[in-house]
Amino acid sequence: MTVQLANARTVRYSHRAQVIRKLAVHSFSRAAGVCLRMIDYTQRLTLLMRDIVARVAMLSFINMNDVLVFGRSGRSTAEGAFATCHCLSLPASEPGYYFWRDRTTHRVTRRSEWFVTKSPTVIIESRPIKYMLSFALPRFTDQSLDRSRKERFYPGADPWIAKLDTVVHELYHIDPDLAGIRRIEREDGTYSANCHGHRFFEQVADMVHTYINSRPSPGVYDFLRDDFESLESRFGDIIGTTFRTFPSFPQRYIERLPEQLPCESDSENVLVEPLRAPQHATLYTERDLHTRHFLKTTSRRRLRAAA
Repeated sequence: MTVQLANARTVRYSHRAQVIRKLAVHSFSRAAGVCLRMIDYTQRLTLLMRDIVARVAMLSFINMNDVLVFGRSGRSTAEGAFATCHCLSLPASEPGYYFWRDRTTHRVTRRSEWFVTKSPTVIIESRPIKYMLSFALPRFTDQSLDRSRKERFYPGADPWIAKLDTVVHELYHIDPDLAGIRRIEREDGTYSANCHGHRFFEQVADMVHTYINSRPSPGVYDFLRDDFESLESRFGDIIGTTFRTFPSFPQRYIERLPEQLPCESDSENVLVEPLRAPQHATLYTERDLHTRHFLKTTSRRRLRAAA
């Protein structure tokens, strides 16, 4: 099937498209007295996702107020993921500990204290965030269908459709019960241990086609057409939401159990080593969010203009 974006209903969506375009273009700096051209890429991705979940039934359970989109570092010339889904609603793990064995006797010689693994808490404007979607910039912007494994699902499509596929891909990882990363059901009704099986990619492609066939306003998705160089030429600075600890971001961490449990492997010669306190914050709010200017090979924090 050839993917074609319909030009119909442009009048119906023209006002909305103009509003979205305004979010991307100009910002006035009173201190400098000049007009700065820019596109807030993570904001545009968020608006696109809001439109997708409103049009694709399989994703309609997603409330984008529960999702935070942010940018990560990722060069186009380096290998790595284009985007990642991070679940913050996972419960604490079962208690566990690290241990080390003697290479010769295979006996446990030392272990850590008991601990559990927990998800960090992210609260934006008093609302807990359940999922985060991160996008590697500028790597994501330079993504193309050419010679990719998803190319077979979009014969004859424009190369930038790969980016739309990635956006839907990450949204599809969100579990309907908000209990982790979505598990993919096999044809026999059992669940696959692999969340990226062939069926997963087929379902993502079906949802991409569903979205395109719903005739969304071009103003919602047209920024995906541009690679990084074209974005800079068209909009100027490419900015996005990041965390103050960039390139770090909220991740699961280990916490020592207040009451240590007995251990069957313990003996007189087993050394119990204390756990180190978490090196990263466990609670994040809107105060921990910063805006960053992404360049081709680096990025820098963008300071707010003086009032």
